[in-house]
Amino acid sequence: QVQLVESGGGLVQAGGSLKLSCAVSGGIFSLNTMGWYRQVSGNQRELVATITSSGGTNYADSAKGRFTISRDNEKKAVYLKMNNLNPEDTAVYYCNVQWFRQTQRYSYWGQGTQVTVSS
Repeated sequence: QVQLVESGGGLVQAGGSLKLSCAVSGGIFSLNTMGWYRQVSGNQRELVATITSSGGTNYADSAKGRFTISRDNEKKAVYLKMNNLNPEDTAVYYCNVQWFRQTQRYSYWGQGTQVTVSS
């Protein structure tokens, strides 16, 4: 059973910083991609950033230059450091891990952590 648990969300003023963490438990394939997504109520979940097992990263335009994704493969953890936050970053942030094996896609989500940025 794969489980993801996020932490680090909270309330911060505009211009402030937060660091989100996600711990993964259970058996996962070593060649995986971990990522952060966010969702505002009523909207679709959107990509924030992803990182492959070899360290390749991909960011949404809104995150470039402000957010940094990193991972610790030994700890099976992924992090998102968010700087210069603005009210438009307010959302529930979800951690995700996914991989492919023999054409089968596996994808798991955490329960989400709320990030609220006040103006």
